[in-house]
Amino acid sequence: MNMNKQHEIHCHYFSQEDLLGGGCLDMKLAMEAAKNAMLDHRGGEVLFPEKIVQIFNDETQERINCLPATFLNRKVCGVKWVSVFPPNPVVHGIQNLSAVVILSEIEHGFPIAIMEGTLCSNMRVGAMGGLAARHLARQDSEAIGFIGSGEQAKMHLIAMKTAVPSLKRCCVGAKTEEEEAQFVQEMSAILPEMEIAGAGTDLQRAVDGADVIVTATSAQAPLLKADWVKPGAFYSHVGGWEDEYAVAKACSKIVCDDWETVKHRTQTLSRMYKDGELTDSDVHGNLVDIVAGEKPGRERDDEIIYFNAVGLAFTDIGIALAMYDRALEAGMGQDLKIQSTMIFEHEQLRDWVRI
Repeated sequence: MNMNKQHEIHCHYFSQEDLLGGGCLDMKLAMEAAKNAMLDHRGGEVLFPEKIVQIFNDETQERINCLPATFLNRKVCGVKWVSVFPPNPVVHGIQNLSAVVILSEIEHGFPIAIMEGTLCSNMRVGAMGGLAARHLARQDSEAIGFIGSGEQAKMHLIAMKTAVPSLKRCCVGAKTEEEEAQFVQEMSAILPEMEIAGAGTDLQRAVDGADVIVTATSAQAPLLKADWVKPGAFYSHVGGWEDEYAVAKACSKIVCDDWETVKHRTQTLSRMYKDGELTDSDVHGNLVDIVAGEKPGRERDDEIIYFNAVGLAFTDIGIALAMYDRALEAGMGQDLKIQSTMIFEHEQLRDWVRI
């Protein structure tokens, strides 16, 4: 067999366990990668085309999205292929989100990595919230309250503790006490120095006195009430419609990952915008404005500050690239041969062809 080694194509495959074992569940790593990705995008170093959305059921919003981005300065192109099937947990008892990420170098256009992407996707949500908290939360915050207890809430707790190390107490409110108990059990094992408790499904109790509030639910209802938010609180809004309009109206600053994207979605802020209850001038700015030092973050201890991120896929690719570097350096993953040679160089091709 006379194979031309010059035409071999290899890439690395990383399972979720490879990434975890390689030290990629590192919110400092993810937050730094997200910050750099936003600054690169602002500097014109990122190609970020429109995502492709395929919706299979309009009622349940079961869908698969294709989200590409290229970092010209890193000479890497990536794509996140993510499925969101909201009925999965109730109907099938399985997770509602799964993803893979493919990275390619753009010198020759060959793939360099195929990665499990659910970890990266969930970490990006937490990292953006954590990055916002670093600039917008009181750095002496001690109590954090959650409405919602799923994967995004858990990632947010890790991110918030990373961004605001002074956090000592956590209370979580969910639809059932069983969900709260699972959150408490899993997160207490990861953050044993924190006092973590359930609210007995009492959402007001979950956020009572909280310096940091996170809503991370699949609900489309105004769960968080303005009267529950104390002066000086930082609020990270993760889901769609999770708070009453009065919450935003009580805030000194409203910050988004990208306001132009947010206002065309179905978040509370976009609903307010469409209803004429919120204008462009009411939004303080985008997170990158604050990260870049162009606009102030928190200026007073008594400010209530609202952060809403809908997700910028180029930050996913930036985080995936940082995870790839970390896992590769740790010796994780496995070599995956894409091809040994070009199609018509195979000597046995005549035995394989079907006409």
